[in-house]
Parts: sequence; structure tokens; C-alpha cells
Amino acid sequence: MSAQQTSPSDDHAPGFRAIRFNIDWITRPLFGIILGVITLGMVIYGAGAAALFFGLGLILAALEWHRCVGEGADHLPEVAVTAATIGVCESVMLSDGFWAALFVVAVGTAASLVLSLRYSKHPYWQAAGTPYLALPALSLVALCAAPHGSLIVIGLLLIVWATDTGALICGNLIGGPRLAPKLSPGKTWAGTIGGSVLAALVFAFYIGNFLGGSMLPALAFGFFFSFIAHGGDLAESLVKRRFGIKNSGSLIPGHGGVLDRLDSTLAAAPVLALLVFAAHFDPLFGVHA
Repeated sequence: MSAQQTSPSDDHAPGFRAIRFNIDWITRPLFGIILGVITLGMVIYGAGAAALFFGLGLILAALEWHRCVGEGADHLPEVAVTAATIGVCESVMLSDGFWAALFVVAVGTAASLVLSLRYSKHPYWQAAGTPYLALPALSLVALCAAPHGSLIVIGLLLIVWATDTGALICGNLIGGPRLAPKLSPGKTWAGTIGGSVLAALVFAFYIGNFLGGSMLPALAFGFFFSFIAHGGDLAESLVKRRFGIKNSGSLIPGHGGVLDRLDSTLAAAPVLALLVFAAHFDPLFGVHA
């Protein structure tokens, strides 16, 4: 579905009346399905395959991040540091070294900051890209390597994808008051709530009908956790607004850049990892207890 034409000074989106057919109606769902199938396949195949796939995606996102905060200039040294940090922390995590992997992220962030202070126009933004991308990489690999990890990560991805899809559809069809007109004029309250409702329904169906678990707690978790995904989307919007860009890139037809596609996951993965490993929360709600 096409994005609406919006203005930051307009506090209400027009809804379905503003919808006009364009090629995004075809490319967005087509490439979304293709990427979704590949991602699920890698997660199901195993932690090593998932680490390779997520690592590649996040390295491409690193290129976009450093270009965005560098105002269009390629900052290859910073990209190299971020890419190396992602790759090494994933490799260390696969060998069951969580704290060692976290240390790699800290060292990579420090190296990126030192390098950026010497050569970059926005050194702190450049350095922030390393933990922003490496911590989700570490979280996703740790979750994949956990008991029943593929089922946990699939649930996470379903919440994120349903949140994005529901927000897009409801925001375009219903319109209404904008969520944060100065920050992200395309987002509405209707889209936000619609995305959360769809996330709750999809996750409850996954837990209840696919895995045979209890649907009610899954419904509540899917709804509330979807707001983490919304937050990740808004965080990237903040960065893009700060540097005056619309999309982080154009690599994925109908979606924009890799960073645009991963923004919600970048927030959701570390939060879920904290819930699982620090709070001992069971996101499968006892299905395999």
C-alpha cells in the first residue's frame, strides 16, 4: 500500500481518500514476503545460518547508518569497525561466550569513537552506530542459540512484522490524528493501535494454534511488546529527521534501505533478550516446559 503524502503542519492524516495506486503496492508485499521466507528459513536452519544472515543484513545497515549520519559521505573506516564488531561478537556468541561477545561490542564502540573523533563530522553519531547494530546482532544470535531459540525468534519476528504491517494498513485506511507529526508525519494513532492489535492476534495465533499454548497471555504480550517495535521505528525516524533524509537507502524495493526494514527489530531484539536471559521470562509461555 502506498505511503500518504503528509505535511508536518497537518495534525490529521486523510485516510483512504488519499490512497493512490503506485508500484509500491506490488513491490512492498512481494519483497516483504521473499525476505520473510528467507529469514524464517535461516532461523529454522540453525543459529549459525541465522547469525550469518543477520550479520550480513546488519553490515549493510551499518553502511547506510554511517552514510546517513555522515550526510551522504562514505565513512568506510567506521563501517569496517562496525562490521568487524558485528562479525566477531556473533562468532564469539556462537561459541557460548556471551560476556566475551559483550566485551567485543564495548571494544568496537570505543574504537569507533576514537576513529570518529579524528575523522568524522558527527563523531558521536558515527560511534553510536556500533552498539546500535552490534547489540541486536548479539541478542538475535543469543536468542537463536537458546533452548527452542528458533521458535522464540520466529515469535519475535512475527510481532515485529505484524506491527509494521498493521500500522501501514490502518494508518493508510483510517488516517486521523498523527502520532508525532514533527518527528514522523506518516505515523498515526490509528496505525499505532492497529499495528499493536494485529501483532497481538498474530502472536496469539502462533502460540495458541501453531504451538498449542495458551492464547490469552500471548495476546497480551504481543500487544504490549509491539510498542517496543513502534519505538524502534520512531527512533530511526528521529535520526532521519535529524539528518534530513527520507529513507536510509533504496536497496529493498518498496521498503527503502536495510535499516528502514530492520529498525523495529533493532529495538525489539535486545529487549526480548533482556527479558529471556536477565528476567528469565518465557516468551513461549510454557509450551515446551
